[in-house]
Amino acid sequence: MRWEDLPEQQCSMARTSVVLGDRWTLVILSDVFLGVRRFDDFQKRLGISRTTLANRLKLLEEHGVLTQRQYQDKPPRSEYRLTEKGVGLYPAIIALLDWGDEHYSDAAGPPILRRHKTCGHDFHGVMHCSECGEAVEPRDVEARKRAPDERFPEVKRGPFTHAS
Repeated sequence: MRWEDLPEQQCSMARTSVVLGDRWTLVILSDVFLGVRRFDDFQKRLGISRTTLANRLKLLEEHGVLTQRQYQDKPPRSEYRLTEKGVGLYPAIIALLDWGDEHYSDAAGPPILRRHKTCGHDFHGVMHCSECGEAVEPRDVEARKRAPDERFPEVKRGPFTHAS
């Protein structure tokens, strides 16, 4: 499979990787969730080239993850805000942060703690079943292809089954 073929795949992960699969994009999104909004602030915090940053922000805008809002008229200045689609990435970002905290923190522990404002406790993400509320671990999940539908292409990259 070629990179340019990913948007056409009947695979949500392939399509998602077109938007999020760059080494800078998740770091930029993490900063957005930490409250960074302005181009110069991203650039200073990340040390990323202005061209690379502009390209990644443009891609996130094109895919409806971020939107620009003008905060100053003279000279015109904008900031980047999460759209509803962008806010929907929060569980994925938290899951990746938790994974990084577990496997790549130093002896001092996670570098950034997240506190739930309502109860005042630091937390980590937990995946729950949307139907019964029970916590879900990878071994608790069985994947299957959707039902065939002649209006849409066949799903080719479904669950892997071992040959007998």
